[in-house]
Amino acid sequence: MSRGTPIQGPVVDRSAKPIMRIQENLLAKAERRLLNWLCPRLPAWTKPDHLTSLGIVGAALIFIGFSASHADRNWLWLSVAGFLVHWFGDSLDGSLARFRKIERPRFGYFIDHSADGLGTLLIVAGLGLSPFVELEVAMIALAGYLLMSIHAFLAARVVGELKLSYVAAGPTELRILLIGLTVAMYLWGGHLPLFLGYNPFDLIVGAAGFGLILLFIVQTMVTARRIALEGEWGDTGPA
Repeated sequence: MSRGTPIQGPVVDRSAKPIMRIQENLLAKAERRLLNWLCPRLPAWTKPDHLTSLGIVGAALIFIGFSASHADRNWLWLSVAGFLVHWFGDSLDGSLARFRKIERPRFGYFIDHSADGLGTLLIVAGLGLSPFVELEVAMIALAGYLLMSIHAFLAARVVGELKLSYVAAGPTELRILLIGLTVAMYLWGGHLPLFLGYNPFDLIVGAAGFGLILLFIVQTMVTARRIALEGEWGDTGPA
């Protein structure tokens, strides 16, 4: 390279098409109606960034509740409350931005999904640090969830679709299942049989993790086939 040749930085495509959000979980319509009802009722000083931060606070409460349940099982109720706080912040931040027409697509996409990754780590790590689920089992579930997240982000880049639900379930359904699991831990956590050293909570969380890993493999094959059939530039040709 000659002395006068400038070093090229990464090229950012600012003309990329908006990403289509696909959400087909069972509670999607009811949840959308609730979010649309809440948005105009939030105080004017509430900002989407505040809600994103609140979602992280909710994940931290979940982590503390699960971790502290070693000392007293009543701490699990803090985790239940944390799931509600996490839903409120995580679900409303983008909805509020769209309602007030203050979207920042690039910044919002980056911050929101970064917060999702941190929140997921706190939730699943807390589960693995509780006395009810082995840490290595929780890490399988974390690996499966993060693989599905990677698939969603890759698909958003290559096919322009961000799929937020699979098998009719999305983040809200997952939170409800985890709340149910947490209540079951409170009620029966100390009185469950073991199978090969693992209790039923281990088996449920582990099965969910392996199921997500399998879903990642299947969805990767489906998306790869779709891209191959559409051609390198899809149906619209090169931008």
